[in-house]
Amino acid sequence: MISQKDWVRDLVIYQIYPRSFYDSNGDGVGDLPGVIEKLDYLQQLGVNALWLSPFFASPNDDNGYDISDYRAILPEFGTMADCDELIRQCHARGMKFIMDLVVNHSSDEHEWFRRSARREDPYTDYYYWRDPVDGHAPNNWASVFGGSAWEYCEERGQYYFHLFSKKQPDLNWSCPALKQEIHDLIRWWKARGVDGLRVDAISYLDKPADFPDAEGEPTPDGYVFPAPLLLGRPGTHAYLHELNEKLFTPLNLVTVGEVSLKDDAELADYVGTARGEFDMAIPFLPPVAEYRAHIPSMLRDRLKSRYEIIPDGWWAQFMSNHDKPRQVSFFGNDSEYREISAKALALVNHASPGTPFVYQGEELGMTSLRLDSIDQYNDIGTRNEYRQRILAGDTPEQAFRYAADLSRDNARTPMQWSAAPNAGFTTGTPWLTVNPNYPGINAEAQLADPTSVFHFYRRLIALRKVHPALRNGALRMIDGGHDDILAFARETDGEALILAANLSDESHPAPEALRGEILLQSYERESDFDGATLRPWEAVLVCVESHIKEQ
Repeated sequence: MISQKDWVRDLVIYQIYPRSFYDSNGDGVGDLPGVIEKLDYLQQLGVNALWLSPFFASPNDDNGYDISDYRAILPEFGTMADCDELIRQCHARGMKFIMDLVVNHSSDEHEWFRRSARREDPYTDYYYWRDPVDGHAPNNWASVFGGSAWEYCEERGQYYFHLFSKKQPDLNWSCPALKQEIHDLIRWWKARGVDGLRVDAISYLDKPADFPDAEGEPTPDGYVFPAPLLLGRPGTHAYLHELNEKLFTPLNLVTVGEVSLKDDAELADYVGTARGEFDMAIPFLPPVAEYRAHIPSMLRDRLKSRYEIIPDGWWAQFMSNHDKPRQVSFFGNDSEYREISAKALALVNHASPGTPFVYQGEELGMTSLRLDSIDQYNDIGTRNEYRQRILAGDTPEQAFRYAADLSRDNARTPMQWSAAPNAGFTTGTPWLTVNPNYPGINAEAQLADPTSVFHFYRRLIALRKVHPALRNGALRMIDGGHDDILAFARETDGEALILAANLSDESHPAPEALRGEILLQSYERESDFDGATLRPWEAVLVCVESHIKEQ
């Protein structure tokens, strides 16, 4: 699969959360014309592919991941003509256009669901409908967003299944008519110029027909999350293989699956070349699973494990997206070493094997948000986390601190373009609180500063074009000499690069292997790397051997 699309390996993908990127008309909501206005900024950064989170018609129960019409644009975001122009402008700049495909579920306001609730053919079985059991929900399954995964529909006299919000009923892929709708939808968007798909929550497509009760620890409100019954099902992989065989490969679409895994080994089932499913995958790991981990060890173990698991596949390398806290706040030090740790984390991510993803604002070192109460948070997941922890016995202060630290709103605050009011994002009232640190962290200031985080990202992205080892080199882990130091080599027949990153607030001796021509380092504003010591959050990339002539 990869061999037919060698250009996939040359991508650096920039994720845009349209609602928060740039507002062109002053209504407080980012939009597609706003993305068009900022394409030159993205071209200067050097990325060559854009992935836009959903911009389709939606009632916005889950900020656009509840789609009511897959062939219409949410009016807040613009028009279909705006979308066509955005795709055209991307292609004119040599950028690929990747859209979010959300087909595990739709909105309950989609015409399909309304007609299914009325038992109209052919929509009757587009969703999962079950009769009540003893007057209650069909089983004990929990929803991701709290409460039962079943909601009663008076009109139909049955319950429908929703793994996520009750306004996000799951689509029934075992229904041939529904599956054909989705195949037609992909062809329709390809005809409009879309180059690729990031496929949302794709690990849950197949469900057991009998919907048995789940076993395990119940949530505080008494339900059990059914992940063991849903993940890794052969039916899901059969659906994905069919998509690849009939659509992804013939249409030359780059594909990125958002996958939930029973364990890391299952990643190979989605991206192994022989499997014929996705080009690469984004494993969905809630930040709670990593929250108390020793960050350098966790990153080291994950990098080594995933590289060994899929030797014949490809990797999506990312540290943040619209579902996670800001990476400099979660993995780095967003106070004393904000700029330096932002650069160090960028070096680790972009020097790792695979396609690097940049989430909007990451290239500025934007930080997570700090608000005062749960009522100020927009995210449905944050509010549910707070409620669940209160039910589990946390004090309101404990529940709030935990939910706020991991909130998806941390990454969804408006992009910080300038020191103007509302960070230059809008002339109106922004839909979500702007991070108050925007006067000191914004694109305008960083574009004017040659040693800013932005220009560090620009140089880092440019290095991929002249150093094949960063694109295709084999990975060799190196002993960094201390648990806080992550070190590895990227090697091809003609080149060897070494990265060592001190991911801590303490200085440590540098690894002996870190000798060579310095290509990039996180301490740009100060003296060069001395060869002996890695200062706090110092990351250094060196070339130790190269027969490659720079272009």
